[in-house]
Amino acid sequence: MSKGREGPAAGGGAAAVLLRYLREQNRPYSAQDAFGNLQREHGLGKAAVVKALEQLAQQGRVREKAYGKQKIYFADQEQLPAASDAELRGLDGEIAALAAKVQALQQSCRQMEAELKDLSSSMTTPEMARELEELRKDCATYTEKLERMKSATNHVTPEEKEKVCSEQKLYCKEWRRRKRMLGEQPPFKRSFLPLPWG
Repeated sequence: MSKGREGPAAGGGAAAVLLRYLREQNRPYSAQDAFGNLQREHGLGKAAVVKALEQLAQQGRVREKAYGKQKIYFADQEQLPAASDAELRGLDGEIAALAAKVQALQQSCRQMEAELKDLSSSMTTPEMARELEELRKDCATYTEKLERMKSATNHVTPEEKEKVCSEQKLYCKEWRRRKRMLGEQPPFKRSFLPLPWG
């Protein structure tokens, strides 16, 4: 909007809108916050909001409190109707019921988040199908390999294995003994023959 026109609620209309808004919300607002909240709905300009809030504060219909350079406006609590003890007890009951509801919803939300975490970390159906197919292929390969091993005719019997192991031990023992014997004598000299092409 242009600066010349402040919208349909200019002047006294802006003050009435702001007074009703501050009483309904019953919480403090700066002029900027009130402008931001009411701009779309009522088409109020910033200058009109500031002027209306200052006018309401001068009339004593709203309270004004300065924090440094910023001013905060809120409804005068003495002009609002006082709640009876029964109403306060009813509000306390509502608060307790809503707090219990919030706690139950938070618990439910935590359970759902844990379930979502479990589901997101587990495999999807297509991934599971691929994994299963790979495992079946591996199983078939190993089964084929096992069948080839079982059908082979070159198996070594335990007796043959024992005989080979004992012979190997004997040969190793003899080799070590001869190595020791050769190590005590002077080393063997080799004579190199000249190469036929050199």
